[in-house]
Amino acid sequence: MAQVRRAVVMFGVALLLCVGVWCSRAIAAAAVVDKAGQEFSPLIPPGNGLFGSHEFRSSLRALPQWSRVMAAAGAQVEVMARCDPQKEQCSAAVLSWQKIIHEARGQSFFEQLKAVNSFFNRWPYRLDIDVYGVTEYWATPQEFLRWSGDCEDYSIAKYYALKQLGVPIGRMRIVLLIDAIRGIAHAALAVSDGEESYVLDNLSDLVLSHRRYDHYLPQYSVNERYRWAHIAPGMMR
Repeated sequence: MAQVRRAVVMFGVALLLCVGVWCSRAIAAAAVVDKAGQEFSPLIPPGNGLFGSHEFRSSLRALPQWSRVMAAAGAQVEVMARCDPQKEQCSAAVLSWQKIIHEARGQSFFEQLKAVNSFFNRWPYRLDIDVYGVTEYWATPQEFLRWSGDCEDYSIAKYYALKQLGVPIGRMRIVLLIDAIRGIAHAALAVSDGEESYVLDNLSDLVLSHRRYDHYLPQYSVNERYRWAHIAPGMMR
């Protein structure tokens, strides 16, 4: 019981610390040493949030990359949707955008998810440093269609494509996470349908329930209204 009480306390401390990008660092910092000198991690049971996490909603803040995308993407999407190839010269990026919207429109919700996911997954994975000359850059849909990008850029393009297809933004989130198998940061788009949430991942054309991804540890997620902090399940040693 003493360990459990300490675990609960340290879990609370971790939540308070979880205001940055990578919440897992707060959890790691919450590990304590008992009187016998044995280190253990706090007990965190599975939650009801994405990927079995505990999630905590807050306002959008301290996310300049996402703020820049939101400020530009709406107008870009409108321009791409309006371009008439019969009357004017539309860029390859614009024609690609119109192609997926045309193909997915009228399909069932789940078929739209699959169509959008597989369409954007055709673009080659490219690091931000190679495309934009910086280590971290969130691309708008038009930028992605022109030059491709990395994991969060796929997610952003899919988010705005589904938004144009009529999926409410309240049902979508771009999730920044840790891939525990590969040991690297990753991002994917989560889209809810009733009580279920599906994952659109650039690593696979399959669209599966978030419950199938035990190795994904969400750190934070965003849409155009809110930001969520996530605490992934943990175990006490």
